[in-house]
Amino acid sequence: MNNIGFQIKNRKRKIDSRIVASFKSLPVANVSDCMNRLFAGGSNIRPIHDSTEVIAGAALTVRTRPGDNLVLHHAIDIAEPGDIIVVDAGGDQTNAMMGEIMAALAIKKGVAGIIINGAIRDAAEIRRMGLPLFATGVSHRGPYKDGPGEINTPICIDGMVIEAGDLILADGDGVLSVSIDHAEVILAAAQAKYAAEQVEIAAIEDGSVDRSWVVNALKARGCVFE
Repeated sequence: MNNIGFQIKNRKRKIDSRIVASFKSLPVANVSDCMNRLFAGGSNIRPIHDSTEVIAGAALTVRTRPGDNLVLHHAIDIAEPGDIIVVDAGGDQTNAMMGEIMAALAIKKGVAGIIINGAIRDAAEIRRMGLPLFATGVSHRGPYKDGPGEINTPICIDGMVIEAGDLILADGDGVLSVSIDHAEVILAAAQAKYAAEQVEIAAIEDGSVDRSWVVNALKARGCVFE
């Protein structure tokens, strides 16, 4: 039987909770810089909730037919506390993938956040509830519940591949996925970058910052000063 496109898989592995906690103190932009600025969930996915604090957790991946949320319902039912549900709904904004009721279910399950490459509804109520939720837009038109779809298979959003169990980070700057296999190396690099930026900010405040690199870079690239 061909089940490609309509299957629910078990997650084979999951990012360590201690690594997740460490990433929560880092801006997503710092982590992105340490991944050579090549990975992102796309600029169209923006926070619906009011807080722009970093959310971090293990990916529970969902791939669904645009406008249909049957498998997303099941993903919420099987989610573990601290998970971030990441939904590839094709970026379609015709029908909302979820609203207030599903948000309440996710909060009850302890879901750390939901990322949707698609639309949601009941936006004002979800903001009031406080569920961290990222989406591409808002539509009052509800979803269908027929399938197909997949859970815990690899998905791709705007070129960024996400495997089930990978680390998901998101804040006001957008969404980023970090592979389990690279997480510790990237964490160390991002912590060093964040520390260096704090030193630079302190130098700006006390007036000791050295900005000579700007002129040096212009000259090195052939800029003419008259």
